[in-house]
Amino acid sequence: MYELLAEVVRNDFVESVHLGSVAGMAPDGTLAYTRGDVAATILPRSSVKPFQAMAFLVAGAPLTGERLAIAAASHTGQDFHIKAVEAILGDAGLGFDALQCPPSLPWDESAMAAVIRAGESRSRQYMNCSGKHAAMLAACAVNGWPVDSYLEPSHPLQQLVRASLTEMAGEQSEPLAVDGCGAPLFGLSLVGLARAGRALATAGEGPAYAVAEAIQEHPEYVAGTGHVNTDLMLALPGTIAKGGAEGVLLVATAEGHAVAVKVADGNARATTAIALAALEELGADVSGAAALRTVPVIGGERTVGEIRVSRTPVLNAGRLRSSPWSRRHGRRPADWTRRAWPWRRRGSCVPFPRTDGGSGRSGRCRCPCR
Repeated sequence: MYELLAEVVRNDFVESVHLGSVAGMAPDGTLAYTRGDVAATILPRSSVKPFQAMAFLVAGAPLTGERLAIAAASHTGQDFHIKAVEAILGDAGLGFDALQCPPSLPWDESAMAAVIRAGESRSRQYMNCSGKHAAMLAACAVNGWPVDSYLEPSHPLQQLVRASLTEMAGEQSEPLAVDGCGAPLFGLSLVGLARAGRALATAGEGPAYAVAEAIQEHPEYVAGTGHVNTDLMLALPGTIAKGGAEGVLLVATAEGHAVAVKVADGNARATTAIALAALEELGADVSGAAALRTVPVIGGERTVGEIRVSRTPVLNAGRLRSSPWSRRHGRRPADWTRRAWPWRRRGSCVPFPRTDGGSGRSGRCRCPCR
């Protein structure tokens, strides 16, 4: 199901690995890059916030500019983020107490320190999804929909969200789960997520265009100062980058390249480097984001290694399957065993025990050296 996507290298020693899957769409809309199982359903988490924001516009929520960007955001709780959330709620005649996202402290370290110094505790407006929740409440207010049940899957607004996702992804959004902020969460494949990202980034009119424009013009509202999503959008103007919890990332360029990443262990530290490598394979110019392609590994106070995007054979629950090379050519390269199992020598493998009830060994190796 998953491939080896990245290796954490410390002093030339591979300390950890990240498995996952990647789907990449070319500007013409074809699926042109795959790693791992890209048809399997994942929970895309906050990477679908731009498509949720589209539904808010369809519902008539008065959102433009920074307010529309914060509606599609996983913000870090900086002062300008909180002011935008407050403004959205104020225009709807509501306050922070109407939010149903969990209480939190800001992600931004300076903002968190300021909150603590002020003697404040966790509050709903500081939660990274508060912009989305404020926009949901604004959409409810303008339509006269109930605001106390806006997170229920049967609520008219959530039905619009589901329709928006289905339309943009070109597939049914299933199954239904509950996101970390309490909102309904609909599953998609990585192909569907990449397809939706491409459609968003290349839209020429309508809600998709409005959301894309707001994100592109106000990237600091979509994440925050110093956040890798914001840094990526500043480095590649016109690009949309939206991360999600548990190792999900969607990146789409104005030219129509789109990449959706899912890291199996849920760690996001390598997702940007993985996405940029995939975009380069698709022909996108990512030279402006060269600084984001290397993730340093720190020892003491200096760099002693890096997280490298890997191009090794497929891994599935600890078993090696055929690599993209062998699937294409029908056989393995001569040094495949050495690259896959560098500590083994041909003929030194330990056979599996027999499983047919007989005695002795089956003669099958634990690696494909035969």
